Amino acid sequence: MSTAPPTTTDEAPPAAGPAPSPGRWAPLRPLVLRLHFYAGVFVAPFLLIAAVTGFLYAGAFQAEKLVYAHEMTVPVGDTELRLSEQVAAARKAHPEGAVSAVRPSPEADATTRVMLSGVEGVDPGHTLAVFVDPYTGTVRGDLEQYGSTGALPLRTWIDEFHRDLHLGDTGRLYSELAASWLWVIAGGGLVLWFSRRRALRKVRGTSGRRRTLGLHGSVGVWAAAGFVFLSATGLTWSTYAGANIDELRTSLGQATPSVTATTGGDHAGHGASASAGDAEHGVGLDKVLAAARAEGLGDPVEIVPPADESSAYVVRQVQRGWPEKQDSVAVDPTTGEVTDVLRFADYPLLAKLTRWGIDLHTGVLFGLVNQLALMLLALSLILLIVWGYRMWWQRGRGSSFGRPVPRGAWRQVPPYIVLPGVVVVVVLGYFVPLLGIPLAAFFVADVALGEVAHRRARGSGAGAK
Repeated sequence: MSTAPPTTTDEAPPAAGPAPSPGRWAPLRPLVLRLHFYAGVFVAPFLLIAAVTGFLYAGAFQAEKLVYAHEMTVPVGDTELRLSEQVAAARKAHPEGAVSAVRPSPEADATTRVMLSGVEGVDPGHTLAVFVDPYTGTVRGDLEQYGSTGALPLRTWIDEFHRDLHLGDTGRLYSELAASWLWVIAGGGLVLWFSRRRALRKVRGTSGRRRTLGLHGSVGVWAAAGFVFLSATGLTWSTYAGANIDELRTSLGQATPSVTATTGGDHAGHGASASAGDAEHGVGLDKVLAAARAEGLGDPVEIVPPADESSAYVVRQVQRGWPEKQDSVAVDPTTGEVTDVLRFADYPLLAKLTRWGIDLHTGVLFGLVNQLALMLLALSLILLIVWGYRMWWQRGRGSSFGRPVPRGAWRQVPPYIVLPGVVVVVVLGYFVPLLGIPLAAFFVADVALGEVAHRRARGSGAGAK
């Protein structure tokens, strides 16, 4: 539930009415409360950054359409030029680099994108997208593009800010830390909320800290499922946990498949070689696109030229919105015949779930509705963090924050819960290291501080005698 620090709901209930009876969560509650408190205090700043940047990213899709409307849209004409002619127009305007992919106009008012790699001044992981009017062959502009979703500079900048704060691989640790802990804090908040639901009913409508607690808990309960989903899907492409997830999927035979693009032939004598940087190999783009259409690949599609003399064209659908279009085919550049077909329907189950989860996380699966839901989740997370810190402040005296939750909570948990819990934590910590390592650090620091406090108290007692 709550991703904010101090959801300390152990205050005594109002004088009127009996205290709530202890439930099944009573032995576990103090430990969950302490974990929720400390995780919130130290992880909430990272979650706040992720929430703010995620909010911006969800809105970047619509902003992109407005900012780059000239490049992305054209007046609808009567007859489209052949795809090869459109690519030739792009190459005439931009002879630099090599054609790495072509996306024919997916809609009547959309431009065709010709992606060029190896262009000077463009980041190595990006391409230069040249936008061509499919009716006139006029080049309407060029922009740097990143990723399979076709992100343009505005969305790319926000995406990288959300993913790694523009700090590269080191910066990605922040987002993985946030994703690793979001579900833990959300789950802990749910336990705290429902374990005291009778008492919490009595504090609604009050003021001060109780009112903040009511808002914090109510919003957190409604948003918890969304937080767990964002956490799980965010981990799938994180640095360390993501690698473990990929390895597990591969071992289970659930890795994402790819179409076979190797033909085994030598096509050097059938058109421009792959090293020439052109998109026309052998039979050419027009026949390749026609072959893909014959296999049922509707727009939007992306055509990737052969990588070398023994490779085929790859045509793949790139629609990430529902219903997804992710079929792909390989086309022999010598004959124009389809040599391999891969249907999204034939993907392993976990590969499908991963694809859907990532697209839902990034806001493309259900379009504008998806993006608005993500913005609402991000706003909820921001409010929960603010309310959490506010509760900590309200728990203090004067101008200081309140004291932490008392130590020793784990001693109240029965062994039949502690022992399985330790095993689960160790396994999770192995597969999700940015959960396990900070959790171990919390434990070591907590034990050390407890020992220091114990020695001070013992010393004070001896001095008093």
